Amino acid sequence: MSFFIGTDVGGTFTDLWITADSGETRVFKSPTTRDVLGGVIDALRLAADSYGLSFNDLCSRIDRFGHGTTVGLNALLTGNVARTAILTTRGFADTLEIGRLRRQTSGLNETEVTDVYQRNRHPPLVPRAFVIEIDERIDVNGRIICPLDETQARMAIRALKQQGVEAIAVCTLFATVNPVHETRLREIAAEELPGCFISMSHEISPNIGEYARMSTTAANASLGPLAGRYLAKLEATLREAGMKVPIMMMTCAGGVLPTSVLNDRPAYALFSGPAAGVMGSQAMGGQIALKNILTTDIGGTSFDVGVIVEGRPIMRSDISVAGADIRVHSIDVDSIGAGGGSIASVRTGGELQVGPRSAGANPGPACYRRGGKEPTATDADLVLGVLDPSNFIGGRMTLDVQAAKDAIEDYVAKPLNMSVIEAAWGIRKILDSRMADLLRRMTIERGYNPRDFTLFANGGAGPSHAWVLAAELGLDGFVVPAAATAQSAFGTANSDLVFSTERPSYARIQAGRQPNEDELGRIRSGLRMALEDVRANLKAAAAGTNVKIEKFLSIRFRGQSNHLDIAITAETFDLAAFQAVTASFQQQYETLFGKGASYAGAGFEILSVRVTGIAVLPPPSASNVGQPLQRKGSRPVVFDNPAEAVDTVIFHTVFPEAATDVRGPCIIEFPGQSVVVPPGARAMADARGNLHVRFSA
Repeated sequence: MSFFIGTDVGGTFTDLWITADSGETRVFKSPTTRDVLGGVIDALRLAADSYGLSFNDLCSRIDRFGHGTTVGLNALLTGNVARTAILTTRGFADTLEIGRLRRQTSGLNETEVTDVYQRNRHPPLVPRAFVIEIDERIDVNGRIICPLDETQARMAIRALKQQGVEAIAVCTLFATVNPVHETRLREIAAEELPGCFISMSHEISPNIGEYARMSTTAANASLGPLAGRYLAKLEATLREAGMKVPIMMMTCAGGVLPTSVLNDRPAYALFSGPAAGVMGSQAMGGQIALKNILTTDIGGTSFDVGVIVEGRPIMRSDISVAGADIRVHSIDVDSIGAGGGSIASVRTGGELQVGPRSAGANPGPACYRRGGKEPTATDADLVLGVLDPSNFIGGRMTLDVQAAKDAIEDYVAKPLNMSVIEAAWGIRKILDSRMADLLRRMTIERGYNPRDFTLFANGGAGPSHAWVLAAELGLDGFVVPAAATAQSAFGTANSDLVFSTERPSYARIQAGRQPNEDELGRIRSGLRMALEDVRANLKAAAAGTNVKIEKFLSIRFRGQSNHLDIAITAETFDLAAFQAVTASFQQQYETLFGKGASYAGAGFEILSVRVTGIAVLPPPSASNVGQPLQRKGSRPVVFDNPAEAVDTVIFHTVFPEAATDVRGPCIIEFPGQSVVVPPGARAMADARGNLHVRFSA
């Protein structure tokens, strides 16, 4: 027996999805540990026990091991990163401080931007004292106008040794055109600070704009020692136990790569967990012929939303983390602090607030009995009857109903002069409203009608809240994938090898003018270099010959600051290809911003080219034989009216058999998730174990 395994480390739980070569799939959850590694090992031990194997026996039978983690993301958010220095061109040491004049508000939503107390809450990634100016200068055409002063550079780098610097980001002006000075600075830094992690901007973020390039390179450098230690320790532990295959790490772009390819670019895996959830939904959608999907994932600490249009996830070219804009090609996943561990509190003035603070796994919600005193969304669901206190995580944890009631009464009900049930219902209502608002932002504000999509409910808490979210959006129902409670883990085990890279290819095309051969040639040259980089990295990842290449052009109207990435379908980038790209750009622009919003009279600016290589990996087989639902009595559950609890039938299952058909009100409890089917709705299972819940029975 051999196994395909996918793992994902969340803020509260570490999830594991496993399928044997027989096609039988299982899901396991273990509390995330402080060292992260422990949660992964614990989940693997649970899987081994379920198959009657030792930990070493299981590891020796692994054919593929996918992994996603929030280690890097959490490190940036908490500032728990390596001590990092930046080497940059003299005169540009304030680049991170200025940050496009919006560093203080980067990543804030429209409400937070208006709150003065939210401003400047995140300092620059690297303190100003560790940003070192180097005497050198290269111009926009790549000509050296001030040679690198190696003596000055060496002395400056040598001084960093006394300050305990563990990582260095090298980001000089116009290094993307001519990287000779960055390359030499890396050599000097390696000589003076042996063992120091070094990132160069022309390799990590080869794009126009020194702020995004420096910010991305600084983030990558600061994560290098941390991510390297964690992944090296995990891989060493599994190899010692007998695993022969490499860890396949999920990247922000929605594919996996061996850790050996990602060792020098940990920033590429910053959003690996959320990206894996979207990729899992894409894979499942392909199996059941759904192309337009709203992927939702409600875990212990956050609510993540992605959008899949015509079978492809919407992408973005940068992300905002800890007040920094990081230019990493990634799946567009937006998140808010809303999950099972979201803490409810009453602010001054009597306003009930839920999240973004989270109780996490430790101490966790009050009902966990691990020392948590404040009420959370999980406590509210328990009081409302949504959760079974004796069947949480498949019965591996018993929840304390009285502790949940006491926490809600002390922190919410009494301050607001209401009953415990009303307070619990209010907690859920506010949480659901916040999540529905995020879904609207990801669809309506981008020109999409949510009714054209199918809502996928993922995460441990997703299936219990999906009925409210679907109704808020005007949908007729939702789908709960068979692996919903561990959909991100499922995604890491069901994704192809993907590597994406960018090259600057700047051209300014005035209105009424066509690009000349020199401008077209620069774009072709950028495409060629990017393609060579993609093929080299996929080869290093042991990709086969079945590789699909996708090409994109970053383009905007002249005078604007934001761009769109438009697919290049032509084999050779010539004048006809340029005309096709600009026509597609204008069409997409109007889809996003409204008919008539595009203005070709402004002319166009070409910023860069991007090439993505996709090497298909054989998917694991999954052909479980389902089981009839086991009726386990009933219990009162509060749905729309806090004054009226509805007697609700409870079912248990691990994998529902095809053609399962039940009507609400009922709750179908899986190990790790509870699917709420409201009154009047109907739940049906397909051949792959996915539950399709429809409001119109």
